Amino acid sequence: MTRVLVLNCGSSSVRYRLFDGDDVRAKGLIQRIGESGGDAADHDAALQGLMDRLDLSDLAAVGHRVVHGGELFTESTVITDEVVAAVEDLIPLAPLHNPGALAGIRVARKLLPDVPQVAVFDTAFHSTIPAEGVLWAVDRDLARRFGLRRYGFHGTSHAYVSRETARILGRPPEDTNVITLHLGNGASAAAVRGGRCEATSMGMTPLSGLVMGTRSGDIDPSLIFHLHRAGGLPLDEIEDSLTRHGGLAGLAGANDMREVLERRAAGDPDAALAFDVYIRRLKEYIGSYLAVLGRVDAITFTAGVGENSPDVRAAALAGLEPLGITVDPARNTDSAVIISPDDAPVAVCVVPTEEELEIANESRRALSLAP
Repeated sequence: MTRVLVLNCGSSSVRYRLFDGDDVRAKGLIQRIGESGGDAADHDAALQGLMDRLDLSDLAAVGHRVVHGGELFTESTVITDEVVAAVEDLIPLAPLHNPGALAGIRVARKLLPDVPQVAVFDTAFHSTIPAEGVLWAVDRDLARRFGLRRYGFHGTSHAYVSRETARILGRPPEDTNVITLHLGNGASAAAVRGGRCEATSMGMTPLSGLVMGTRSGDIDPSLIFHLHRAGGLPLDEIEDSLTRHGGLAGLAGANDMREVLERRAAGDPDAALAFDVYIRRLKEYIGSYLAVLGRVDAITFTAGVGENSPDVRAAALAGLEPLGITVDPARNTDSAVIISPDDAPVAVCVVPTEEELEIANESRRALSLAP
């Protein structure tokens, strides 16, 4: 039994893929759930319609993407009533993401009561980061009471891409050190040593780290206090600004890197500065992860921007030639998988992410169905 249905449920959408082994038998996106003119009235209707359309015979599992697993879930987990309750308790750490996943889990368990359900957590891959990499220098009693620590996200992407990079290089994953750069509207970096995560850029929430489409990434925490005290802005408004009106959107008025690049090429100074800030932050994380890992075998770009923007890839690594990191201009613009010269000490790769496939394989592993 190798057939797995993967569900990625948001508050108003359901993205799905049906796998038979590694082959995709069906995929799609149900949007604007619960909205006027949307694809479905609620998650019950969305998933019922989906299951009516698909051939779900001999289904081995349903794999659910769950963004936040907190400190409790450090690996993919077969779903029980107790797991559902624990994921619900984690909603304060991921109020925009975990409720949608829970809605999908509850409906799928009701509609497919005899099929095992597995929760695959974005945070789980980062659970191997050592304590000095996840703790902040804050009051330890407060940290323990409220779970204040780095969790990291995009874990399924970083896991898949780092392992695929090792395969491309013809090396065993356990002997390969990779810096993975997941650059989409949300963006994160990870340092992976021998298949285990050593560091990552996102923190307690997906807001920190790299500059993103609408998220600010790293800021001085005092900025929040200043806006609240001196500007009189409510905390909810500040959070909304940093989450939905920051990043490229805040700097250039556009969250899509393609538009930023077009405007930059046309001489728009705001777009040019936004690009420079984006690249500077990338360089800072790449440099710090080179120091963390010591030996780096590859730097790998993935996700929408990482896979499709030669300009971002070239700029992010420009000037790192003395460290053995270089990009071949022709390969970079020619859809090559390895875009560094053959004799480069550090390979630079472009690897499309396959998060849904990783969730399917993790679901099989949790049920001991993986080879």
